[in-house]
Amino acid sequence: MLIDLHLHEKTCSPDSFLSLEEIVNRARQMGLDGVCITDHDSMGLRAQAEAYSRETGFPIFVGVEYFSLQGDITAWGIDRFPGHRVDAQVFVEQVNAAGGFCVSCHPFRNNNRGLEDNLRRVRGLHGVEVLNGSTDLEANRTALRYCRELGLQPIGASDAHTLAQVGKYATWLPAYVTALEDFVSLLRRSSTRPAIWNGTSYDVVDTF
Repeated sequence: MLIDLHLHEKTCSPDSFLSLEEIVNRARQMGLDGVCITDHDSMGLRAQAEAYSRETGFPIFVGVEYFSLQGDITAWGIDRFPGHRVDAQVFVEQVNAAGGFCVSCHPFRNNNRGLEDNLRRVRGLHGVEVLNGSTDLEANRTALRYCRELGLQPIGASDAHTLAQVGKYATWLPAYVTALEDFVSLLRRSSTRPAIWNGTSYDVVDTF
């Protein structure tokens, strides 16, 4: 399964220009098997996304991009998150207590929203975005080095806010799932690999 794990839809992410319909249509055109909506500090699209997923037969999993005190973390498999900024460790522990899956996204992007060296301090993270579509190559390579050092899952994701960004990077998973619970279970028990859109298809990679 190839899936873009980090996308923003305009209903709940005011900085996005993308509708759910546009995301799904573009993802299908590119050969993706599913998408994740991870809006900024919101899971408000969940009911709409679940309904649209049933209507289209295309897997859409809603998580959240939560802005902790140390930086952004994407998470799935939770029903709620803090209504204010808390320490990254506190949030990660909440995700794990719920049986969820959490990823340090764009940890070294130069926008004061990444965990940066806090990656070595925060315990219980499952993955690191080693390929983020809105982050420069050197920062992504630094994320890959940390990911390997810490033995975490390497994640590829577009972090798309516009149509041209959708699917730039994705994540390969070893099975196809359609339910959120199965998706989280698959993430927790499997080895992921990042993938790069080459203009016609995806290259699943170990380095870049």
